[in-house]
Amino acid sequence: MDGWETWQRQTDEGAVESEQRVALRAPVVAFSVAGAEHLGRAYWREVERVTGRLVRTRERQGTLELRLLAHGPVLLRFGQPTFEATTALARCSYPIEGGLLAQRPAGEIVFEQAGGASPVFRSTIRGFFPSLAARNGRPDWTGALYNRLQSRIHVVVSRRYFARLIAEARG
Repeated sequence: MDGWETWQRQTDEGAVESEQRVALRAPVVAFSVAGAEHLGRAYWREVERVTGRLVRTRERQGTLELRLLAHGPVLLRFGQPTFEATTALARCSYPIEGGLLAQRPAGEIVFEQAGGASPVFRSTIRGFFPSLAARNGRPDWTGALYNRLQSRIHVVVSRRYFARLIAEARG
């Protein structure tokens, strides 16, 4: 993919923020609510594909859960998505509500296509407190376990997600 970029940082409070992005030659979804919804649904399908369906999504009472083997423990729980759309933006955002991989309900994951005819496509995590990053329950961590496992999985999923949507848009 041309223009692929990724970065991650930890805030002073201990939250993780990361972004994966790619410059597009043309939009991959319509700049509409339906396009924004497609961005979210496509990401969760890619999570299942990348993990060989070891991790599966389950929608329940307005939330979305990532579960181990469909009926196993909830790895991450997300609240009701919000969708935004303008003539140059399609955005889908899920609040992070908990699960085994979260220290507490906080933050969000956002999927966004912004910029008109030559947009930028982003997958962004903001304000997330991963349990794999905690040391003695405190947010002052080195992040080694999170960086070696959870963060890498997210980057791999994002890269495949971007590639799949770009390929689908080209037909």
